Amino acid sequence: MKLQFVGLLCMLTLQHCVSYEPLVLAPAITLSPELVSLSSNGGNDDRVDFGFEVGVNESDSLFNIEVLPGVRVRTIEPSGPANSAGLKVGDIILSIDDTPTDHPDTVTALQQSENNDLNFELKVRRGTVVFQAGMLARALSPSIAPLELYRADPIATKAGYQTELVQIAGRPGLAAAKIIEFFPNSPLPSAGLTEGDIVIALNGVELNSAQDLINRLIQDHELGSSVEFTVFSAGNIRPVTVQLWNPGRRISKLSFSPLLNYETGFNPQTTKFTLLNLWLFSLYSFNQVEEEKSHSILGLINYSSDLGELNEE
Repeated sequence: MKLQFVGLLCMLTLQHCVSYEPLVLAPAITLSPELVSLSSNGGNDDRVDFGFEVGVNESDSLFNIEVLPGVRVRTIEPSGPANSAGLKVGDIILSIDDTPTDHPDTVTALQQSENNDLNFELKVRRGTVVFQAGMLARALSPSIAPLELYRADPIATKAGYQTELVQIAGRPGLAAAKIIEFFPNSPLPSAGLTEGDIVIALNGVELNSAQDLINRLIQDHELGSSVEFTVFSAGNIRPVTVQLWNPGRRISKLSFSPLLNYETGFNPQTTKFTLLNLWLFSLYSFNQVEEEKSHSILGLINYSSDLGELNEE
């Protein structure tokens, strides 16, 4: 019993004396908005044009901002299909052809779909009135504007995803995330996933787009933790446990003052070591910044070196 108590005490002591940092630094990343314009000349890659621009439907409260169902109409082209269908700026589009439109990315995917039918049915809310509007979209000729290939997650899953509209029997259309490409060291292949698999939910919560998956992975989950993908593949739905990329860790600080202190850092590359710190001086201390190294014994014998040069004091 005494040995167990001593062991527990030692473990608790070590936890307070040792600090860790990632073994590999994760790259900094700026999360893209749902709607991205890749062309400065107004070109697009849509097959059809709805004649409106939409944005995320956020609440009007300054104190409790949240994203609500549907997308809000921001602008309407005077002679476009949306204007002819009776839509107005400020309308909330809840669905198009029974596909929920909770993100602008979903509307973009519908405009890029290979559907030859130009007739669309919109479920719209205006104030407290919800109504159905029929809209005849305008067909567009192919454009040479930049084409978005996929949305990249270079950190958590190291993979590229594309928003994909999925039709599953007995359920309305879903805007999900299709796996397009694996990057080096991606954890997805070892989880049994392949390119072309479609992720429809993360930890049981359905996705709205490829960007939605990336945002939630990076913002809501620690690197190295496990998440559950709900995957649609070959007509079947299955859960897949994925362990996010783990950068590993190393000891960044070890302190048993005044006996021993050790500290290391990445940027710049630094190492500090002190043995028996007696306030005014130390029995031995070592300090390194990049290639520069310095040693001190009792504060009396000091020497430093830099790229092969030795300087004694």
